[in-house]
Amino acid sequence: MSTMTPELQIVGFQVGRETYGVSITSLHEIVRVPEITAVPDAPEYMEGVINLRGKIVSVIDLRKRFGEPKRALNRRNRILVVEHGGRLSGLIVDSASEVIKIPAAEIEPSPATLQEGGLNCVTGLGKYRGRLIVLLDMAKLLDSSARKEAIDPANGDAHSAAAAK
Repeated sequence: MSTMTPELQIVGFQVGRETYGVSITSLHEIVRVPEITAVPDAPEYMEGVINLRGKIVSVIDLRKRFGEPKRALNRRNRILVVEHGGRLSGLIVDSASEVIKIPAAEIEPSPATLQEGGLNCVTGLGKYRGRLIVLLDMAKLLDSSARKEAIDPANGDAHSAAAAK
């Protein structure tokens, strides 16, 4: 019997020109983009909500969340339905690819510059077939979304919202 090398199983997806990955354990399912119901006063990157077999799921557009130029949705777009804290959230991506297995030895920790910036949801970079895959932590991605919602745009009170955390 051969010894197995530890590896990370991720679901790879594209947003813009970059390939990202999330742990397969946080993925609930991948669906085509249905009709999305807009929600008043939602943050700019939140598209709205969908009804997924009787469950209401909030949907975030990762293009907007990552500062990519907006594009019209097409047949390749997908919603990655992820579970975090017992709740489901949907992430609109440009396309979803296959499950990718990256050996632990091929994963580098996130550079310090990414940790200091607004994208502290990057947990590391995986090397796979000559390209880099940005590994995301769903808890941090979704929590930072919630933190941005706490900012009151009417009076620009970002400091007290951040201090309250």
